[in-house]
Amino acid sequence: MACRRWLWAWLCGCFLALPAVAQAPQAQQVSVQRGADGVFLSVRLTLTPADVVEDALTKGVPLYFVWQAEVMRLRWYWYDKRVASATRVLRLAFQPLTRRWRMSVSNEVGANPSASGLQYALHQSFDSLDDALAAVGRVVRWKIADAGQLDPSAEHRIEASFQLDLSLLPRPFQFGMANQPDWSVEWRQRLPLPAPETDATAEALSKP
Repeated sequence: MACRRWLWAWLCGCFLALPAVAQAPQAQQVSVQRGADGVFLSVRLTLTPADVVEDALTKGVPLYFVWQAEVMRLRWYWYDKRVASATRVLRLAFQPLTRRWRMSVSNEVGANPSASGLQYALHQSFDSLDDALAAVGRVVRWKIADAGQLDPSAEHRIEASFQLDLSLLPRPFQFGMANQPDWSVEWRQRLPLPAPETDATAEALSKP
């Protein structure tokens, strides 16, 4: 029992002594595409490795990063209505035997995803932390809504965010990282209206 208490205190002390995150994530490229098959989001963030993040990884603690996107239908007469949402969780871990960084991706949607309940569909390995974080901070043509979920005559807005999820960490590391600045970014962007149908398009759609 005394050994556990000592280990808990040592872990918390190590993280409280670490320097703060170097920089907040910066959105370099943001692209939204709306078509007949849905709405797709592409984003590239610049993530600067911080001592607190790298130290946790090299100690064998996986970190979880969460992408979230919501599509809101604008309503002048009432609160905006959420019509679609998507969540992507990325697990980043260091593998001491191979000295490589492994990223796993889950598209499980839920209000409170748990580390044990996530189902990962994609795994990638990287030779350096910089390469791994570049992949963590990038989404390409991520489908966040089906075309049928949007009203073609209404205006919509996308609310997106990226963050390091402390809730999925072991409790000692939650305490240590709680004193660090949030490693998160969020933004809003209007969704372009669908392109109007031309006579040729309408004629082609009407043909059997």
